[in-house]
Amino acid sequence: MAVTTLDPRTALVVIDLQRGIVGAPNLTPNSPADVVARSVELADAFREQGLPVVLVRVTAAADGSDAAPGRVDGGSSSRSWPEGWDVVVDELSGHPGDIVVTKRNWGAFYGTDLDLQLRRRGVTQIVLTGIATSIGVESTARAAHEHGYHVTLATDAMADMNADSHRNSVERIFPRLGETGTTAEIVELLAKTRL
Repeated sequence: MAVTTLDPRTALVVIDLQRGIVGAPNLTPNSPADVVARSVELADAFREQGLPVVLVRVTAAADGSDAAPGRVDGGSSSRSWPEGWDVVVDELSGHPGDIVVTKRNWGAFYGTDLDLQLRRRGVTQIVLTGIATSIGVESTARAAHEHGYHVTLATDAMADMNADSHRNSVERIFPRLGETGTTAEIVELLAKTRL
């Protein structure tokens, strides 16, 4: 299903396009360079229309003290990270009007001021991009839906570490949370919406 509508107060929310994540090997089905380029294209279009751009980054304490508690089969989430791994990529940074949200979990809503930042600006819809599709993007999409936002997902502006996980999110989960579309479709609809 293609994206049909963008509300007059829609925000772009870019998930985890930061040095340590964009540099990860084996991201699929879109290359990190393509995800960044398409997110930049969307960010430029949103800024041109005077709409909010939110850059979400994930970070963690070096000692793991702020990691989510609980036992998991996947192993410990605490590990050491190289210096600068949590810095937003240069292609997206440097715009003083953008909102930067720092998270310590998969999703961008829990434990952050994202909802407050969006509501203060009258935002009723978000467009999501980022890495990883099945982790940060999907978690944020689920929470956005639960918070009452209309959700649109730019599926060609996201990537995952596993092709099956990406496909499951795009084909089975996202249609239950919102509308999906390409970067080009969203940019075109944005131009029409803002005429």
